[in-house]
Amino acid sequence: MQDAFAYCAALVRTADRDRFIASLFAPAEPRGALHALYAFDAEISRVREVAHTALPGEIRLQWWTEAIDRERDSEANANPVASALLAAIERYHLRRDALLDLIEARRFDLYEDPMGTLDELEAYLRRTSSSLFSLAAAILAGAQFEAAAAPAGIASGLTQILRAFPVHVARRQLYLPAEMMERHQVRLHDVFAGRSSPGLVAAFAELREVARGHLARAGRELKTLPHEAMPALLPLAVARPWLDRSERSDPFAPVELAPWRRQWLIWRAARNAARITG
Repeated sequence: MQDAFAYCAALVRTADRDRFIASLFAPAEPRGALHALYAFDAEISRVREVAHTALPGEIRLQWWTEAIDRERDSEANANPVASALLAAIERYHLRRDALLDLIEARRFDLYEDPMGTLDELEAYLRRTSSSLFSLAAAILAGAQFEAAAAPAGIASGLTQILRAFPVHVARRQLYLPAEMMERHQVRLHDVFAGRSSPGLVAAFAELREVARGHLARAGRELKTLPHEAMPALLPLAVARPWLDRSERSDPFAPVELAPWRRQWLIWRAARNAARITG
């Protein structure tokens, strides 16, 4: 089992370095469970990239659903991420329904259907990004603290969507709400041709303000969290600096914070929780 947890740690270090750095501020005992949870999320979130088409992606997601439901124990035991995750579920009494709902929400990623409205996008992020924050807090502090996890996940998720916009466009998938794009007169033809426009810039600006609103709500809720849960929220520390810098970049050429700066932002937030959202 130690090999499985070590595999998860290596996967997270490569696939989600912000969460890997944040996990180092957690006590050693639950750290392996955090890595298992984050490795699971990395596996689920990249199904589209690995499977390329919807049917193989559906098969992969269904496998994970059955593994969490304990219908594939022999296969899951041979998979380091699945075996470590199942051990974490048992040890920390993680909600299987939350994990299953996260998988179900990720089915959206397999298709090119538009995200219709901002409400739909926020609901998707609650089931994915917010759920991940919530489950991580449960590992560290025994409760999910959804009042903080919900806005934290939406703010983080919106930031990631803006960052990944060129990648999503390349595979003809848009998470920007169709209603918002229509309101700002963004033409899909221009978007898929890789051309920016004043309307697209305005839509990005609106989504950044929505993200900042959720950051502010998360910041207020963070004051009620126990110290033990804080490492679960540390990855959020990179959101506001990225949002601020992205105001000066083109949607098709998003700015990136240097790895050392992201690490420093997380380290700084670990020393002062108020800096997670500020």
